[in-house]
Amino acid sequence: MFDVSHRLTSSSTLPLIRLRRAIPRDIPALTRLIEQSVRELGKGYYTSQQIESALKYAIHVDPQMVQDGTLYVIESGGQPIACGGWSYRGALFPKDEPRVLNPALEPARLRTFYVHPAWARRGLGRWLMEESLAAAKAAGFQQVELFATRMGEPLYAKFGFREVEAITDTLPDGVRIPIKRMVKDLAEIH
Repeated sequence: MFDVSHRLTSSSTLPLIRLRRAIPRDIPALTRLIEQSVRELGKGYYTSQQIESALKYAIHVDPQMVQDGTLYVIESGGQPIACGGWSYRGALFPKDEPRVLNPALEPARLRTFYVHPAWARRGLGRWLMEESLAAAKAAGFQQVELFATRMGEPLYAKFGFREVEAITDTLPDGVRIPIKRMVKDLAEIH
């Protein structure tokens, strides 16, 4: 089984954390993790109305990514503390078409990057991103694409993603959410 463990630093007092592929029974815990992340880390980027609407209509764990083995979980003490992954399917959102992409012509999709607020800014997003980019490249993709929330933009910019377009997504309740479509070429990934 895919499983990578390490400590955040060399200190033996820090908990052991591990990265593994998500499995179906993780979905409820990942849903709670995402809700906590968006509600806490989204403050200052989005209004409470935008946050709650996004959680209701747009932000979910995609069971197809879990089934495909492309959604990763970082856990500590058996509890998920971060998640994120990539997809070789056409969906950028869970509701989209799950057709298989052509790696020579289309970019892989990066999705569902969230960190528990208590674990934010400790390199977990970077770890998930590195794992996802390497896996997408190993699958033959030349490029990756994502829709960035305002809170995720700094991480994506550090990895060399470039903005393709700014979008305002109007959710079913009429709430508007600004996001950016961003891409990255995988040529420099080793």
